[in-house]
Amino acid sequence: MEGRCAVETWAEFGCAASTCTAKVVFTVGAEVLLCAGSDEVHVFSVQEKKLTAVLRCPGPVGDLVQSDDKQLLYVACDSGVYSVNLPSLLPRAFTRLHFRTPDALADDSSRAAVLEISSDRLAVGEEGVCSVLLVGAGLLTLSQRDALWWLTLYKVPVSGQSPASSYEKLTELSVPVVSAGLHADTEGDQKRLGRRPVLICVHSSDEPPPSSSSALSSSSQDGHYRLEPVLFKLLFGVDAALVKSPIILCGLPDGRLCFFPLRLPGLRVRVLHSLEQPVVLIGTSVVTETDVGGPQCLVAVGALGRVVLVRTGEGRPDLGGKVAGFTEGCVSGPVVCGCVDRERLYYSTGSDLLALDLPGGPAERAGPGRGDAVDHGEDTSTKTAAAALQSSVSLNVCRVIALAEPTHNTAGAVELVRLSARGRLQRITLPNGGEDTGLPRLPSAQVGQRVRDLLAAIGDVCERASVLKSNIQSKNQILRHLNQVLNISFLLLDNKNSGEQLPVQEKPIRCRAVTRWSRLLQKDSLNLTCVLENSSPYGLDRGWRFSVTVFPLSYSNAAGVEKSSRTFSFPFLHLHPGETLEVSLPLAAAGDTSFPVTLSCSLIFSLNSLLGEEEASRLLASGDSVKSRLGLDSSCVSLALDTLTVDWLDALQVNRPTASHRNMTSQPTDSIQAFLSTRQVRWSGRGEGRAESAEREQYSASVRVSSELLSATLALKTPDVDAQGPEVAPPSLCISLLDWLLSQGPGGGETGPRGDAIARGSSVVHAQGPDGHAVKLTAKEVNVGEESVEKAEGPLAAVEVQVESSSMAAVCGLHHAVLRRVQ
Repeated sequence: MEGRCAVETWAEFGCAASTCTAKVVFTVGAEVLLCAGSDEVHVFSVQEKKLTAVLRCPGPVGDLVQSDDKQLLYVACDSGVYSVNLPSLLPRAFTRLHFRTPDALADDSSRAAVLEISSDRLAVGEEGVCSVLLVGAGLLTLSQRDALWWLTLYKVPVSGQSPASSYEKLTELSVPVVSAGLHADTEGDQKRLGRRPVLICVHSSDEPPPSSSSALSSSSQDGHYRLEPVLFKLLFGVDAALVKSPIILCGLPDGRLCFFPLRLPGLRVRVLHSLEQPVVLIGTSVVTETDVGGPQCLVAVGALGRVVLVRTGEGRPDLGGKVAGFTEGCVSGPVVCGCVDRERLYYSTGSDLLALDLPGGPAERAGPGRGDAVDHGEDTSTKTAAAALQSSVSLNVCRVIALAEPTHNTAGAVELVRLSARGRLQRITLPNGGEDTGLPRLPSAQVGQRVRDLLAAIGDVCERASVLKSNIQSKNQILRHLNQVLNISFLLLDNKNSGEQLPVQEKPIRCRAVTRWSRLLQKDSLNLTCVLENSSPYGLDRGWRFSVTVFPLSYSNAAGVEKSSRTFSFPFLHLHPGETLEVSLPLAAAGDTSFPVTLSCSLIFSLNSLLGEEEASRLLASGDSVKSRLGLDSSCVSLALDTLTVDWLDALQVNRPTASHRNMTSQPTDSIQAFLSTRQVRWSGRGEGRAESAEREQYSASVRVSSELLSATLALKTPDVDAQGPEVAPPSLCISLLDWLLSQGPGGGETGPRGDAIARGSSVVHAQGPDGHAVKLTAKEVNVGEESVEKAEGPLAAVEVQVESSSMAAVCGLHHAVLRRVQ
């Protein structure tokens, strides 16, 4: 086909049309009926070039058909089939609805009447109607219910009867549904099909035309087609040909071509052929120029591009000489819509509109072929026919989703009315094949519109490509993030499940804590600083939270009620390998004795922040094994890190020694003075009642540790003579022990050396407990076993740590803390 197509835009409806349910009907009265998958049917006047009416239906429109006299319009919806009398409704006044025309007119001519279709116009109350067809005085519906296809024939009432009560059901047939061919796009009680079934009526060409309509041509007239008598008899039987019965031919979404005659007794549905893909188009074509007896070929096209041509062929003489031959081939798919005009097939792939000259000549082999070509035993003519299906010609018209039946203008050129994906109603005039048109014949006034259409198509493709690229990049980023989350999860889980308790310094992700007292508004409070260290090769990015749960192991009697656990959550953006995160939280107020306190540190990752609620819910439902192993709870991955303990030693407020304490030296009188002070307190407690209220009884507890073990643990140096200097005295073992006890924070956190809080030359620490009572820690060297002279080993050198306070809770808490650290 030479030359270019002329495209004339009639109207822009600005609606997102559905490629599966859109339909365009070009009536004889120069009107176009259009449904685009919504609840509206548009009536467009070709002569006035404007929209004259909009029919608003109770639900989405599945199909529509017009009566032979053009008086009634039948519209199929979910709730049934509605009958609309257009000539009586159009002259009335209705609400105005704006729409855009190519000239963007702003006067009253650019408005259309909106006709509300009420329930009183319901003709057939049948749910799930997909296709409708008028056959003489009958209305045929095709619906799907209970895993069956139902073909129901109703009697159309005469003019003047009420539509709601006069449609009588004449017969009903059923065909089982094959689920492999269905494509459900929505879910509900009634599933709508992804593609509308094709429903047509085939007449023998020797049958006289109905009196109410003009003679049927080779092309369809409201879904009616004619076929030559010989092929009609071969396909549908001798009985149907003798009584000249109309044949109902149905193309189902599973690919089956089913048929049944209307005028034969004992109706039953039979399968003619199967395309093994959803049927898009059924029509008839002329394969010879003589056109004797009507169209000689039945054409069926599938959604994936399979084409079946059924023609009369020469068979064996002993079998009667004539047989129905099936020729199969493939065109470039997918096929969105199409139509047949005599010897040519027009079909749209969504991105282009193509024309295919159907091969002529009789089919020489009987029986349906399978695959992209016919059987291996076929002759040269049949192979040529199958190869001819590959020679489609592009018409350079894109985004066609619905086509009306082709017409011819006065010059003999083919005209197609199409609906684009953007809701544009256009007329396409094909170049006349008989003219020598080597140059484009597009009118100059429409060149700009054609260029705009092409640019719009290019822009739409670029926009979709950009959106697709963004989606791919987003999915890749999510996958990388999820992969990193899984690596961190399995790294921590492997260390947990190995059975070996790694030291804190060797854990890939660890936490430690430091306690500090602060004073605000004359109130003391104990604050905790948690440090999260990332020593793993993976970074902690968006979506992670550092969670600390504080749970007291003991409760204060003064509180009156038990304290519950508290959880602090700290989200962060990035924590790269080798970096640390510090967070602070309040631990206890002055006077609180709920020590020791357990700190449960964990990492929590929120799947909702990365995947969204729907994807996270789908991941949670994928399997219980993954959910339990990763600790998934409420769309979160919880990974336990460390359990730390804050005891009485961590909560002490160490008093710095005065200048007199720093200048004091260790003398023998210190122990005597301490002894006398202790005896004096106890003696005064037995004496005067006034002294009992002023001086409380002191409680004490002690822990003894081997000096040799302490020296090895604290790595103390023995006296040594340096070649470059005098002898350097080793640090005191008692002072080193006290400094070590006071400088070790939870989880190995270093609070810093507190040697400046210990009097020089004295191994005594004065402090204040969290309950406000004074506390004294004393470390001294003792010999264990001096009273036992029977032992040959001699006494054992040890260091005794003594805790003294007037508070029993403080003594017990500190004694437990010292034992826990020494052990």
